[in-house]
Amino acid sequence: MAAFFSGPLKHEAPEPLEGPVVATITGGTILWFVLFLVQLPFYGWFDDRGQAWWVWTCLAGAGLGLIGIWYVRKRDAALKRAAAESQAQAQAQETDATE
Repeated sequence: MAAFFSGPLKHEAPEPLEGPVVATITGGTILWFVLFLVQLPFYGWFDDRGQAWWVWTCLAGAGLGLIGIWYVRKRDAALKRAAAESQAQAQAQETDATE
């Protein structure tokens, strides 16, 4: 195992994959909340068996998902804003070079 980690790296790390992050987090949050609602009528059954934490875990997942939605929407907006600024700077430099 030590031989695997010794020596210089042969390849650079790939760029992170960008995808529909907001949609993914929103879908996961909805799934957690639906699971909470499905389990809620059976709360007594879960509580009798000492498994009520299943219900509350789903609610916690939905709550954390709401924080995640807020975070990824802000991140997405910041990435788009940075890309627009970069494009505007490139156009300004191109315009200055042609004059």
